[in-house]
Amino acid sequence: MAAIRKVAVLGGSGNLGPHVINGLLAAGFEVTAITRLESQATFADGVSVNRVDITSKEAVENILQGHDALVSTISPAALGDQRTIIDAAIAAKVRRFIPSEFGIDTRRTEETSLGWILANKLNVTDYLSEVVKKNPWFSWTGLAVGLFFDWGIKTQFLLGINAKEKTGTIVDSGNKPYAATHVSFIGETVAAILRKPEETANKYLSVFSFATTQNEVLKIFEEESGSKFQITNMKGSDLIKAATESVAKGDYYNSMVPYVQYTFLSDDSKDPVNTGKNDADLLGLQDKLSLRESIKKELSEIQ
Repeated sequence: MAAIRKVAVLGGSGNLGPHVINGLLAAGFEVTAITRLESQATFADGVSVNRVDITSKEAVENILQGHDALVSTISPAALGDQRTIIDAAIAAKVRRFIPSEFGIDTRRTEETSLGWILANKLNVTDYLSEVVKKNPWFSWTGLAVGLFFDWGIKTQFLLGINAKEKTGTIVDSGNKPYAATHVSFIGETVAAILRKPEETANKYLSVFSFATTQNEVLKIFEEESGSKFQITNMKGSDLIKAATESVAKGDYYNSMVPYVQYTFLSDDSKDPVNTGKNDADLLGLQDKLSLRESIKKELSEIQ
C-alpha cells in the first residue's frame, strides 16, 4: 500500500481538530484544513486552508483532489454531513478516511444510551463498509479514545471535577472504569494510523492514555492539591432522564453532556470502550503523561 503524504482535516478548528493538525504536522504530513465558508478560524503555520460549503459534494471533491487521506473531526451535530464528505472523497480518489468517531466504540452496539449521537455514528460506519466493498482501493479506520481527559478537566463539567473550586460530582459509585486520552495524544495516534496504512486498513482501533475511575481521579486531585474536595453525588438514571428530556424538546445540544457522562461514568451503562484492549502497541505509541502527571500538570496551570 502506497505511503500517505497529503492529508486533509475536516473540522480542524474545533476542540479536537487543532490537536490532530499538530500531530500530523509534527509527523511530517502535508496538511490541508477544510472548514465552513463562514468560519473565521485561523490555523497553524504550514497548513493550507480551504473554506467551503461542506454540504456540497462537488465543492468538497474539488478541494480533495490530490489528497491521500481525509480525517474528519466534525462536531456531533454535523455527523450526518459525513456521507456527502465520503462521496466526495471517493470521487476525488482519496484512499483513506478516518471518520469523526473518537469517543466511543460504535461497534459495541449493546450500549444504546448515546441515542441520536450513536445512531449518526453507526450510519456513517455502516456506509463506509458498503463503500469499501464497491471501491477496494479505498479504506477507513475507526478510532475510539474514551473521554478527552485534559479537555474534560479544563471544561470542569464533563469529568465532574472543578479543580479551581475544589469541588466534584460523582456519578453512582464512582468505580466504573473508563478510558481517557489526552487530546494531543489523539493527534499523535491519527498520525501513527496514517503512517501504517496497511496495518490499520478497515479496522476499528481502541487507543487511550489510561483507564481510570472517578474515585481514582478524585483521590489523586486531593492528594496533589493537598485539599479535600466538596463532593456531590448524582444518579446515572438522572443523567439519562435529563438527556432524554432535552431531546424530546428538540434540544439536542444540551443532551450531549448528560448522554456522554451517563455512558462513561454510570454503573448502569456498559463500557463504551474496551479498557482491556489498547491498540497503542500496534501503532508503536505510548503517552508520555501518566494519570498522576497529567493531574499535576492541570493543577499547576490553575494555581
